[in-house]
Amino acid sequence: MKILQWREKHVKEKTFILILALVVGVAGGFAALLLKDLIHNLSGFLTAHIEISNYNYNYLIYPVIGILLAGIFVRYVVRDNISHGVTRVLYALSQNKSRLKPHNIYSSVIASSVTIGFGGSVGAESPIVYTGAAIGSNLGSLFRLSPRLLMLLVGCGASAGIAGIFKAPIAGMLFTVEVLMIDLTAGSVMPLMIASVAGATVAYIFTGYELEVFFTQSEPFYTSGIPYVILFGIFCGFVSLYFSKVLNMMEQMFGKLKNPWLKFVVGSIILSSLIFLFPPLYGEGYNVMNQMLEGNLTQIFDGSIFYDYRNNTWLLVAFVGMILFTKAFATSATNGGGGCGGTFTPSLFIGCFAGFFFTLLINNLGLIDSTLSMKNYALMGMAGVMSAVMNAPLMGIFLAAEMTGGYDLFLPLLIVSTISYGTYKLFSPYSIYTQRLAQRGELLTHAKDRSVLTLLKIDSVIEKDFKEVHPDMTLREMCEVISQSNRNLFPVTDANNVLIGVVLLDDIRNIMFRPDLYDKMRVRKFMSSMPAKIEVGESMDAVMKIFDDTKAWNLPVVERGKYVGFVSKSKIFNSYRRVLKQYTYE
Repeated sequence: MKILQWREKHVKEKTFILILALVVGVAGGFAALLLKDLIHNLSGFLTAHIEISNYNYNYLIYPVIGILLAGIFVRYVVRDNISHGVTRVLYALSQNKSRLKPHNIYSSVIASSVTIGFGGSVGAESPIVYTGAAIGSNLGSLFRLSPRLLMLLVGCGASAGIAGIFKAPIAGMLFTVEVLMIDLTAGSVMPLMIASVAGATVAYIFTGYELEVFFTQSEPFYTSGIPYVILFGIFCGFVSLYFSKVLNMMEQMFGKLKNPWLKFVVGSIILSSLIFLFPPLYGEGYNVMNQMLEGNLTQIFDGSIFYDYRNNTWLLVAFVGMILFTKAFATSATNGGGGCGGTFTPSLFIGCFAGFFFTLLINNLGLIDSTLSMKNYALMGMAGVMSAVMNAPLMGIFLAAEMTGGYDLFLPLLIVSTISYGTYKLFSPYSIYTQRLAQRGELLTHAKDRSVLTLLKIDSVIEKDFKEVHPDMTLREMCEVISQSNRNLFPVTDANNVLIGVVLLDDIRNIMFRPDLYDKMRVRKFMSSMPAKIEVGESMDAVMKIFDDTKAWNLPVVERGKYVGFVSKSKIFNSYRRVLKQYTYE
């Protein structure tokens, strides 16, 4: 308490936020380092003795152990759902005042490292976003910061996590802007930059300048190849759409399985079978991507049942195509079976393989005179698929460039990402992270009006100081109720508290001063119906649409027909202004 009082007296809020952003950035960077080390050490230990020239039954066992251990940890130790990390961060921003639980600082790191280390076909980036966001949220809560500043620190933590794990500070900041949809303003840009740079700096200090994906451009890009780049961008858009649709379909399938052990059995069978047939699906897949980018295409057959046929050109095309086709199923099975991981790296993996499949197919069919560069198109595919799947074209472009050093391909990266993103948006308005929340009206966006309405809750604007009347009451009794109220609107309810109408003061003003009617007229004679009713729990966006459609100023709120209270436009507008001011960065 004394520390908080001293801080409020001696340290300005803006300065304090910059200090916290630095702390969150450094912590996020170390969390990313820890997660990467755990995954690489565990995976390296388990696969050190894998036989590359033959199939390996270990691929049937390791992934099952991984999702079993992760599932037990989550179910019996954490006792909370920590899957879909980015979606849960988005939910916390829009529905929980940017507050995340303390266990989110470590639970995702442990569960995802076990899952991926044992071969789960998911990525570590979504868990590190969850971890970094939790660091920012809990540090801000410790200092009792407002929801507006708490939201900013959540963004700082997410930026630091992405920047630290990829050594990509620009992509880290763009992730917060495009995916978490935190506004980049004069008040938010500096904290986000500080956190991203701090996270990347920690990674560079402790692991050197070696990048996650090794890319050396040995084949220049010529503008004559732009038509093929455009065609490839469209291809990436449809690949991204396929990836998202399969993930949603599989998630719904696993959602129908209520028994967690049944989910584990189904997920294990799908995952281990796919990895046994296609070993490149094991783990994150960075080793495979690096081998292919170095030109060692046949190494993707290492440890598979197809090893003896690795020099068959068309088998290579088919093998790459099958990996491209099955990666979404492997990722879904990992999470659905009880594992913990994200779709961030899988989208990069699929983009890389989309580039190789596209170029292998065209080059071997002899459709063009020249030969397309497989390496260049693999890098473009990484940017294109990520841009579309996450609805984040700028982040996709800069992440692909930063994590590989492929800045010389900036023009084709821009073209592929833009076209892929545009193709995806034609068929799906939301990213893989935002679709669930958007369907429930719980998504914050850069559209201020919609975001503020998302933050507003119907419960906070219900007014309950209206005097209820009943249909059998006389005009005399009605006048007595009016004399005790400062409202000009009176809900009419029956014996079961069901709302059946309303009495407006203006409608009975002409008979209120007729004593001869006091005992003759009853409420049911002069009550009127309301133009609409609002259900408890309805989104504020839907409420405002009802107000716009009915042109009403006050509307009743009911819960399964029973009267609860009223909402008024004036109350909503006052709350709207308060929330807008609270969440706007100066």
